[in-house]
Amino acid sequence: MTVWPRDWQRSFRNPMARNAGWLMAGQGAGLLLQVAYFIILARLLGAVQYGIYAGAFAFTGLVAQYGGLGTGTVFLRYVSGDRREFSVYWGNILAVTLVAAGSLIVLLRIVGWRVLNPASASLVLLAAVANCLCGQLTLESSRIFQAFEQMRTTAVLNLLTNLLRTIAAAGMLLVLGRASAWQWAAASATVSAIGALLAAGTITARFGRPEFHPALFAKRGPEGLGYAFATSTASVYNDLDKTMLSHYGLNLANGIYTMAYRVIDVATIPILSIRDAAMPRLFQRGRSNLAASAELSYRLLRRAAPIGVAASVAVFLAAPLIPRILGPGFAESVAAARWLCLIPAFRGVHQMTGSALTGAGLQSYRTNAQLTAAALNFGLNLWLIPRFGWYGAAWSSLATDAALGGMNWGLLQWLILRGQRNPVAESN
Repeated sequence: MTVWPRDWQRSFRNPMARNAGWLMAGQGAGLLLQVAYFIILARLLGAVQYGIYAGAFAFTGLVAQYGGLGTGTVFLRYVSGDRREFSVYWGNILAVTLVAAGSLIVLLRIVGWRVLNPASASLVLLAAVANCLCGQLTLESSRIFQAFEQMRTTAVLNLLTNLLRTIAAAGMLLVLGRASAWQWAAASATVSAIGALLAAGTITARFGRPEFHPALFAKRGPEGLGYAFATSTASVYNDLDKTMLSHYGLNLANGIYTMAYRVIDVATIPILSIRDAAMPRLFQRGRSNLAASAELSYRLLRRAAPIGVAASVAVFLAAPLIPRILGPGFAESVAAARWLCLIPAFRGVHQMTGSALTGAGLQSYRTNAQLTAAALNFGLNLWLIPRFGWYGAAWSSLATDAALGGMNWGLLQWLILRGQRNPVAESN
C-alpha cells in the first residue's frame, strides 16, 4: 500500500487545496483541449482571418462584464454565508444578465462600425451574443458553485464548454478545410449558447428555481456594478491592444499577437485556479478585517509566485514550437510570446494581492489601481501601436501588468499599516 507524505495528506484534506486541485484538474484537462483548440483554429482560419475574429471578440470583451453587472460576485459574497438566500440571488443573476446583455448587444452592434475595420465590425453581433450574453451567464453562474465550494462541478462544466468548442472547430476543419472569420464566429456563438444553457439548467436542477425580486437589485446593484466596473478595467488592459490593432487595420499583426497572448492566458491557468478556489475563504475572512484576508493572500502568493515564474520560463523556452504546430503563418508569434512571457509572473502578484482587497470589501482601491493601469495601457497603445504594430502592444502589456502588480502590493501594505477596516462589516 502506498503511504503518502504527511504534507500531501494534509493538503488533500484541506478543503481549499482540494477545491484548487479540482479547478486545476478540470482546467488542466481543459488546457489540453485548449491546446488542441488553438491548433485546430489556427489551421482553420489562418493568421489574417484569426486576426479579424480576434478584433471583434476583443472589442466586445471590453464591456462584456457589464452583461452580468457583477451579480455572480454579489452572490458569492452574500450567499456563501447564508445559503437560504439562493433563490432570490439566482433570480437576480438571470434577470439582470438578460436585460443588461441584451442592451449591450444592440449598443455594440451600432458602435462597432465606428471603431473597428469593416471585416471585424461585421462580426460584432455574433461576438457580442457569445461574449456579453452567453459567456457572462456562464461566468456568473460559476460563482454559485464557488460559493458552495463545489469546484468539481465547475471544472466539469468548464471542461464541457472547451470540449464543445474543440469539437466544433475540428468538425469545421474536417468538412471545410478553411473557414472564414464569420463562419467561426457563428459556430462559437452557438457553442457559447449551449454552454450557458447547460450551466443554468444544472444550477436550477441542483439547487432550485429562481425567484425574482427587483428590490434586491436596487439594494445590491451598486455593489455589483462596482465589481463589473473593476473587472471591465481588467478587460481594458487585456483587450484594448487587440481592439486597437483591429482599428488600425492590422489584421495579420492582430492574429500573430493574439495567438501569442492566448499562450500566455493558458500559462496563467494554475494561478487563476488558486485565486478562484480561495475567493469564498477570502470573502469570509474579509468580513472581519483586511489583515485576515491579507494573511491568506500572502500564503497563496508564496505558492502562486513560483508557479508564475515557472510558467514564464516555460513560455520562453517553448515559443519556437508555435509555428511548427500552428503553421508558418504564425512564425512571428514566437517573438511575441517571448516578449509577453513575463506576464504570468506579474499576474501571480496582482491577482493574489488584489483578491485580498476584494475579499475585505475594499474593491474601490483595487478598482482605482486597475483604472490607472487601464489608462497607462491606453496611452502606451496609442503611442506605440501605430509606430511598432504588435511589438508596441506587447511592450504596453508588459508595462501594464508590472505596474498593476506594484500598485496592488503597495496598496495592500499601506492599508494594513493604516489598520483599514471592512466598510461593509461596519455598515452592518
